[in-house]
Amino acid sequence: MSANKEMTRTLFVSTSYPRDQTDWRGMFMAHISRALARNPEVSVLQWAPPGEVDPAVDLATTELESQWLATLMQRGGISHWLRTRPPSGAIAAAKLLRMLRAVYRRTGEVDLYHINWLQCALPLPADHKPALITVLGNDMRLLRLPFMRTMLRRVMRRRKVVLCPNATWMQAPLQAAFGDLAHVQPVSFGIDPRWYAVDRRVQTHGEPARWIVVSRLTADKLGDLFAWSQPMFAGTSRELHLFGPMQEALEIPGWVRYHGPASAEQLAGDWFPRACGLITLSRHAEGRPQVMLEAMAAGLPIIASAMPAHADFINDNDTGMLCDTQAAYRATLSALEDAQANRRIGTAAREWARREVGTWDDCAQRYVAIYHRLLGGSSNER
Repeated sequence: MSANKEMTRTLFVSTSYPRDQTDWRGMFMAHISRALARNPEVSVLQWAPPGEVDPAVDLATTELESQWLATLMQRGGISHWLRTRPPSGAIAAAKLLRMLRAVYRRTGEVDLYHINWLQCALPLPADHKPALITVLGNDMRLLRLPFMRTMLRRVMRRRKVVLCPNATWMQAPLQAAFGDLAHVQPVSFGIDPRWYAVDRRVQTHGEPARWIVVSRLTADKLGDLFAWSQPMFAGTSRELHLFGPMQEALEIPGWVRYHGPASAEQLAGDWFPRACGLITLSRHAEGRPQVMLEAMAAGLPIIASAMPAHADFINDNDTGMLCDTQAAYRATLSALEDAQANRRIGTAAREWARREVGTWDDCAQRYVAIYHRLLGGSSNER
């Protein structure tokens, strides 16, 4: 593809990308890439693991880089590799930085960098090109590492930078760390229209109350789920359905109905329409978990642990329910099994998602407005 001279040429960098439509890993990156490619103001050059891309996207990865990034995805990403196998993970991190340095040097024709995850900005060259850097929950852990802030600040001094966390709770710490060098502007990810089209049927008296959990299976992501749920689910008519890939060796109780990973089509078509709600008792460093946004768009009430990342976009007893004790969790389950309360919370959640988040095309337009500002133009921002 030859880029139109009036289009903004951006290098879109991500270390996570789905292999195909059935792959859950990094699916939000595919949505952003495709939405940017649909935007008539942007020409996308992409460096990411191999996967299905929009025909308008050009690829910056070499064959060897693509093979290595596919291995990185199979290992769960660089953060997971570092946590589970620190020695080999450190070697992999160094190799990743070398690859990124190489791609930045050979893509000098782009107008700006769109970089996902802070660590991917570390090898940026001193070319003064502006950068939009998205920040996710895991990045906040990265900032605790020795010298990490110093290294990132050195990179930011060389260019105009906008840091774009996908949740507002990250704005204050990012402002404190980098506000003198970069503009911090939260940008919410989008939601695929399929979720807004889900037709929920609130369960009636006599039907089993089906609750669902969609999560990577790690101790932090599940939190108190099994301990708190056992008295309310085991031996009762309630059903707890668990979906997601096993990423740590966890024992799943017999009363939990574990289905393994599920595709978006399965969740939107089969499970969200007939569930009471979505449960997440995560203790993980979250941004705005995409599955929670999708559930809200589908009109599905959410029960979430009362942590800042969840309180950032769930208004308790309005667009969802927050709980910080087992007793509160029990009361919340019972409250949302009332059809009228369930419908009220679900409707409010969908309206909030439509108003505040919108679609992936809306998300892309928010990024494009920032591109214009970084390049010295002007644009109306949503």
